[in-house]
Amino acid sequence: MPLRKPDEVPKIPKSRKKSIESLKNATPGKKEGEPEYRTIVYFKYDKLQKKQFYVISIETVKEFSALNYEISVDVNKSKDTIDISLRGLNTRMSYIVKPQPAHTDLFFEELFGKYTINIIKQDGSINAGLFEFNIFKKEITLLREVIMKKKNNRKFCTFSTAPDLYSFKED
Repeated sequence: MPLRKPDEVPKIPKSRKKSIESLKNATPGKKEGEPEYRTIVYFKYDKLQKKQFYVISIETVKEFSALNYEISVDVNKSKDTIDISLRGLNTRMSYIVKPQPAHTDLFFEELFGKYTINIIKQDGSINAGLFEFNIFKKEITLLREVIMKKKNNRKFCTFSTAPDLYSFKED
């Protein structure tokens, strides 16, 4: 018995991708635990592009031994805030597998002054770090870590700078 021809093409449901604004307004579920992510901020000079970048590196505390992963993110940069929404993990194509955390590096240009970096999880939890960027003094300062006042919000991310990773143009 032959299959009948469909009259119309079946519709595939869209994935439930939430915007950064809807994640900010969401209320996370109650959960206890240790920090899951580390956010490290440093300077990096790219010799190929001949540009100075500010790097925000996000990595998991947990190390993965079977596959290499990278963190999928959405970024929204405004005047003095950088909102980073953590979407999940993706496998990275690599022939060499070694135990390492999942991570992603975000490159920015021309950050100067005070910026608030918000890390937002899918459940609506928000952690923030207030940083001061000064390229003339060649320093990045972590002023404070903030856990937003929100029902069931918890600390899931630590913030730091890495002066040993700084690289600048060689004169």
